Amino acid sequence: MSRSYEFVQLDVFTRMPLTGNPLAIFTDARGLTDREMQALAREMNLSETTFILPREPQVEAQKGKRVRIFTVEEELPFAGHPTLGTALYLWNTAASRGDETVLDLNVGKIGVRFSTDSNSRSNRVAGDVFGEMRQRDPEFGLTLPRDKVASVLRGDAGEIASEWPSQVVSTGLPFAIVPIRGAEALTNLKPDLVRVGALLEGTGARFCYFISPERESWREVRARMFFYGGEDAATGSAAGCAASWMVQHGIANSDEQVLIRQGVEIRRPSDIYVRATRDGQRVTNVRVGGYAVEVLRGTVRLEN
Repeated sequence: MSRSYEFVQLDVFTRMPLTGNPLAIFTDARGLTDREMQALAREMNLSETTFILPREPQVEAQKGKRVRIFTVEEELPFAGHPTLGTALYLWNTAASRGDETVLDLNVGKIGVRFSTDSNSRSNRVAGDVFGEMRQRDPEFGLTLPRDKVASVLRGDAGEIASEWPSQVVSTGLPFAIVPIRGAEALTNLKPDLVRVGALLEGTGARFCYFISPERESWREVRARMFFYGGEDAATGSAAGCAASWMVQHGIANSDEQVLIRQGVEIRRPSDIYVRATRDGQRVTNVRVGGYAVEVLRGTVRLEN
């Protein structure tokens, strides 16, 4: 007996097809086992694949839309571009649309709010709706010694912006935020990923998010994130950590929107809009937003 599963592929954090970060969404994953979901994520061979598990309307109204996120290697509790892309798909295909869609992820409930550029209605994600997710309040972790960070960059400590700390931050998934002195140094980065793993051992983080000001201003930021032997085009979970870090250390003002450009070096330019609120001594209300556009639809048939 064969089973069929429909999927849609979006480019996320962009309004232009064939840029941004690709995401595969299985629109009704009921009946798939954990093992099958992981195998399908490997088959898609993208940084992440999501699986929507529809529930009764009254359950979804209370708990949100159940969604699971897989990389080619493992299931994640949270990730940014899968959350945004899946929410934009759900909003565009909903029978009635509100201002917000809530996803029930392994990390908990994450809300995504929407504003649209168009009055026309389409069931395709067309790059005309801006979605903004609120991530969990940040947890600020260890500060990394500058000399050890320099060893990850093959010994060039001059590339690291010494005015601010390299620090582990989590808004659902921990990343080490590492400030680089300028866009040129960022472009030329060739981190040793084995040493990155050793540096981050025991910190809770597995990856570094390298950021630098663009044109000597932190209102526009360039970013890179290396993982699994490659590079990510847009990392929404890390961008939320970066927004929290910038507000915590006075680089960005409370509620000031910052544009993070990522993926330039791998020819998948992505635009991630971030902001966070300073409330006394704490940072809260972390928001990460952007657009997405559909590029293809397909069907996978599985044989039992």
